[in-house]
Amino acid sequence: MLLSPQAERNWEGLCEVLEDVLQDQSHKQLFALEIGSGTGQHVIRFAQKLPFVTWQPSDIKEECRDSIKAYIAATHVKTVLQPVLLDASEPWDKWAGVSRNSCDVIIAVNLLQYSSFKTAQGVFNGAGQILKSNGFLITYGVYAVNGIITPSCNEVLDEELRKLNPEWGLPDLDVLRQQAYGNGLRLERMVEMEDYYKCLIFRKL
Repeated sequence: MLLSPQAERNWEGLCEVLEDVLQDQSHKQLFALEIGSGTGQHVIRFAQKLPFVTWQPSDIKEECRDSIKAYIAATHVKTVLQPVLLDASEPWDKWAGVSRNSCDVIIAVNLLQYSSFKTAQGVFNGAGQILKSNGFLITYGVYAVNGIITPSCNEVLDEELRKLNPEWGLPDLDVLRQQAYGNGLRLERMVEMEDYYKCLIFRKL
């Protein structure tokens, strides 16, 4: 099993956001897709805290999918499905068989700053297709606002990411809002998190 120290630090805050967003639907059985699940630590915690949600983890990397499988086996969670290979930069109908209007929630944690703009476009295009009406797309990460990155530690992070891959870097909040609008979603809320991170909560209209 892979271990991310950051995931151990931030899972609790993310669970609080999810609990707040979904509290009015806790009497239902919901279905959620996590894009870029990474180690699997988050999805296991989400499942433990939100037993009314069935979770579909995904990742583009085989080592991450293997780690997710190991966490599922070790924790015996019943509401996390086996991970699937999903490349968000591809058209939504290639997303591991996820069907149109099938998801109540899509969540992407620390995905967009480590992705190309094509992947960000894919996330919003896909969300517009596979979310149910009033479903949520939740992204967690660090963002630029009107092209400006603050504070200086986030500028450094953006520079480091772009050195690793010129297509990576902090996405701009207003660009994401436009992507959402073009795919039938709206930015409903922004939650300030630790270390200048934010949760963006988009709802499908």
